[in-house]
Amino acid sequence: MFNFMKKKSNLASETPQQRAERDSAVDKVLLGYEVGTVSIVTMVTGLERDGDQLTLDLRLPQNSNPETIQQELGRMLQPHGIKTIHMNVRLPAPEKGAGSTLPKPIPKTTNAMDSQSQPPPSTDAEPPITKSAPTQASLAAHPRIRHIIVVASGKGGVGKSTTTVNIALALQKLGNRVGVLDADIYGPSMPTMLGVDNVKPQLENEQFVPVNAHGMAMLSIGSLLDGDNTPVAWRGPKATGALMQLYNQTNWPQLDYLVIDMPPGTGDIQLTLAQRIPVTGAVIVTTPQHVALLDAQKGIEMFNKTNIPVLGVVENMALHTCSNCQHTEAIFGTGGGEFIAEQYHVPLLGQLPLASGIRAQVDKGEPSVLVNDEFATYYLSIAKNIEANINKFAKPVDDKRIF
Repeated sequence: MFNFMKKKSNLASETPQQRAERDSAVDKVLLGYEVGTVSIVTMVTGLERDGDQLTLDLRLPQNSNPETIQQELGRMLQPHGIKTIHMNVRLPAPEKGAGSTLPKPIPKTTNAMDSQSQPPPSTDAEPPITKSAPTQASLAAHPRIRHIIVVASGKGGVGKSTTTVNIALALQKLGNRVGVLDADIYGPSMPTMLGVDNVKPQLENEQFVPVNAHGMAMLSIGSLLDGDNTPVAWRGPKATGALMQLYNQTNWPQLDYLVIDMPPGTGDIQLTLAQRIPVTGAVIVTTPQHVALLDAQKGIEMFNKTNIPVLGVVENMALHTCSNCQHTEAIFGTGGGEFIAEQYHVPLLGQLPLASGIRAQVDKGEPSVLVNDEFATYYLSIAKNIEANINKFAKPVDDKRIF
């Protein structure tokens, strides 16, 4: 298909098959290399290949030796065309009150008497170079995208993707130019919900051309897979690399909003987005159920810690009206969305009903806002509430920047 390491222009001589073979070989080496008894893959926070050079961002254990790791990986990767390895290493701070480290044991090949004449190992060695993670304040706005909104939830099953696609269509209906990025790498659903699951994005000048989905620019990993049953079984670094490639290597048109459908949870993809994509604000989707609220709170806390403003809360599945007797019942409880909005001093953007019609429309690829059914007004109200406060969170755009 395509690989998710960032590639530069000097890779033009490689065929797609050669790139895939080399990247697969690199993955296998990293997966099999252990620091202590743990694969180094679990310690990779960033990975980039530029021709025959490989750059790794690593979070290593305190007692590891970065220089030895770099040398050993270099020897293992050289047969696969990697000539140079750059490592940005972060080590945990030593525990407070810890005494001096024990001297290193004498190697078996060294004479003990000779070792007494050698000077003691220096304790003044400079610490490894570390690379601090970027912050939202340091990220420049995308030159062609005015606002980037992420729609997130702490847990799955709360209707986040259905809410995302209808909010995006509602923002478009209000006269905005809107794009949709499906960041749910492991469970992409945007192509199906927008009725473009059989449309593949084109490539122009090594960039993806977004799929036209009812006038919106849409891109999803699901549009690049071979079939609906193809699993995305990738470790964290590969999945986060996929997200950044979908964002960076796409020729997005001029947009007022790029709405990003996030995966559930607060894991690698969420943290990568917070550190590398300039987000205007987040919309939290929850149900009134107590366990859903607990996870929604974790999502809000994560965005607070990464300095991403929370635009508000959407309470989904708030009420259900029986289609036979018209009796209305709060199946998942009441007041949950209002409670969490008050607790974190953010707006309650809207409350959505639990209705089979909403589900049926997205299953057909014709969401409620698109067909303007009885539920469309709920999403239009949420979109209006987002527009009412979005400008105070907007990031300044550098018009002179060449992207």
